Amino acid sequence: MIGRRAIITLLGGAAAAWPIAARGQQHTERRRRVAALIGWSDTGSYHANFVAFTERLAQLGWIDGRNLQIEQRWTDANAERTPTLAKELVRGRPDVILAATTPVTVSVFRETKEIPIVFAIVSDPVGAGLVASLSHPGGNVTGFINVEAARGGKWLVKKRCL
Repeated sequence: MIGRRAIITLLGGAAAAWPIAARGQQHTERRRRVAALIGWSDTGSYHANFVAFTERLAQLGWIDGRNLQIEQRWTDANAERTPTLAKELVRGRPDVILAATTPVTVSVFRETKEIPIVFAIVSDPVGAGLVASLSHPGGNVTGFINVEAARGGKWLVKKRCL
């Protein structure tokens, strides 16, 4: 039979050791990995847009270097570099890839059918073979188009009226 003093000593020792044990077992949050391939050079408004993207992620709680790792590449508008950079980023197995411009998105899409790809500044993702349809993209690709097809006709009508 364990005496009352032994139980108090045991509980007191456990309580004193608890913070040390808890520190040793702290679970570190998994760092998500985002790869970004941008079809321009890292200057001017393109750089500002990417900064705005990372700032918005931070506002949502995704902070680069803490719970997020962003690996970015810029093609410098050089189409010959695009496939090589796409292969490099896919090889790193990120959780998601941000692709900006049609040629960049097509290059990344050729390299992976498993890693989710979010595109921006793509004018015709259906015509480029990236998605099945705008309403149901399917596969591993989704994103934002920069022009709605119906607007083209409106631009022509407006231009003729001027």
